[in-house]
Amino acid sequence: MKRFNFVFTVIVMLFLYIPMIVLGVASFNAGTDIAVFKGFTLENYSELFVDKTLIPLLLNSLILAVLSSLIATVLGTMASMGIHSMGRRMRSLTMGMTNIPLTNPEIVTGVSMGLLFAFIGIILKTQNVLGFTTLLIAHVTFNLPYVILSVMPKLTQMDPNLEEAALDLGCTPRQAFFKVVLHEILPGIISGALMAFTMSLDDFVISYFVYGPSFRTLPLEIYSMVKKPLQPKIYALFTLLFISILLVMCVMNLLQARDEKRGHNLTHKRRRNV
Repeated sequence: MKRFNFVFTVIVMLFLYIPMIVLGVASFNAGTDIAVFKGFTLENYSELFVDKTLIPLLLNSLILAVLSSLIATVLGTMASMGIHSMGRRMRSLTMGMTNIPLTNPEIVTGVSMGLLFAFIGIILKTQNVLGFTTLLIAHVTFNLPYVILSVMPKLTQMDPNLEEAALDLGCTPRQAFFKVVLHEILPGIISGALMAFTMSLDDFVISYFVYGPSFRTLPLEIYSMVKKPLQPKIYALFTLLFISILLVMCVMNLLQARDEKRGHNLTHKRRRNV
């Protein structure tokens, strides 16, 4: 059984990462045909970094991802604090409503938000309602559940006596939050922020229905490029994006593992003291 699980895991990993490996090899290919390797070259990367279309769009995507993840992290942390303070039934109901956007198809979310913004445009009597603002609102909206789901477990695991002890020792509620509560839930906040950043950076479906001509992101431009033969520099761009997101996810997993180890050690010390 263990051998079967190992073989099955290897097959799944190969299925997931072989396309990425092929893409990475193609980014160093001197030829234009992905099926024929004509020699190693870095020219594709040099062409990418001097491209006057892709680099500005990449900066647009980064700006949007950073802003939306920061806003979603702040709002999601505040929402998590409010949900955590609710009663059991109300908390379950609210968390159920929070999980709906995660299971809802992205195309449904994108169409519904596009219709909402179109309705707002009719009310405001303007046809230029779509743009950076609508993209930012949409990205913050679908990032919020990920932040809440990352912060809520940390609030649940936190010892409620810590905040009360800080208040008894003379801290104000604000000082108790920043010195005790925020310190305890910080790993969840960081994980939620990283998840929101990665989700926003490569989002296409929802962005497609809420973007305007004044502000485009890289995934939208890539979609228009795949309708014709791709240039080799696009393979280089895909490879860099994949490596960047992979590094972010590795950092997030390391933070979660360190936090779990820290929590396990604290639990062991408490049991030993008792």
